[in-house]
Amino acid sequence: MCNDLAMAVPLTVTHFTDPGCPWAYSASPDLAVLRWRYGAQLEWRHVMIGLAEDPQLYVDRGYTPTRMATGFRRYRRYGMPFATGPKPRVGATSPACRALVATRLTAPEREEEAFRALQFAQFTTTMLLDEPGALRAALARVEGLDADAVVGAIETAEVREAYEADRAASRTAEGGPTHFQGKSANSDGRERFTAPSLVFTTSGGDSLEAGGFQPVEVYDVCVANLDRSLKRRPPADDPVEVLRAFAYALTTREVSAVMAPPMTAPDDATTEDALIAAAGAGVVARESLGDGALWRLI
Repeated sequence: MCNDLAMAVPLTVTHFTDPGCPWAYSASPDLAVLRWRYGAQLEWRHVMIGLAEDPQLYVDRGYTPTRMATGFRRYRRYGMPFATGPKPRVGATSPACRALVATRLTAPEREEEAFRALQFAQFTTTMLLDEPGALRAALARVEGLDADAVVGAIETAEVREAYEADRAASRTAEGGPTHFQGKSANSDGRERFTAPSLVFTTSGGDSLEAGGFQPVEVYDVCVANLDRSLKRRPPADDPVEVLRAFAYALTTREVSAVMAPPMTAPDDATTEDALIAAAGAGVVARESLGDGALWRLI
């Protein structure tokens, strides 16, 4: 994805996240902008937070399927598709996180697509991501990924060990910039990064944190302060050009965010018109997703 922007030693982006977090999902357009601007000059490392090992954690906090579905409406302002049909029950996030760890261990080139597939299942369907059948169905969307093998591995010692290492790393925010800014959380006795938190690190070990949900320009400032030798791609002019640069389908807001000038709100309506025209010309295909759409090249 965006591999024409490459360098010998990229910045590493450690992405603390969880497929069950609506804030992480809502940040997808900003992460798409970051990937567009810098491409392969950024080397991404996903670290699973593991927000809930047991759904009882959410039940004890007063969450119900109806409350959670109603709450999704507040995130619509960030542009990602949502569906508001209540799920059968409240679910845990740990199995989905472990499925992503299993993907990382067996098919690391599919990890980003697998992460997105699980997010789409969580926020645009009534599937429960702590059920093996739902995990398989969601991951089956990822071309070239053996969903059965991934789900079958989530209870293995290797995956469990790697997952616990992720959880431990996620719970090291105490005293750091994310904690200072009030963007960490303590839900199990340790100060953890909230999703999505990004830590940018140079090959020499210098780093900057953008903890929790942040505007995209915060990420850009981190990059600019760490390495100004990187090439910075300007906003796109053509939505088809955007789709060509990514290895997976994008939502309307992701495309419009990549096309928006800095400090300018994405223009979803104009972008969607252009995508519809491209679909009419047989260049792209539209897939309904929640109350929105995914667009992919044909």
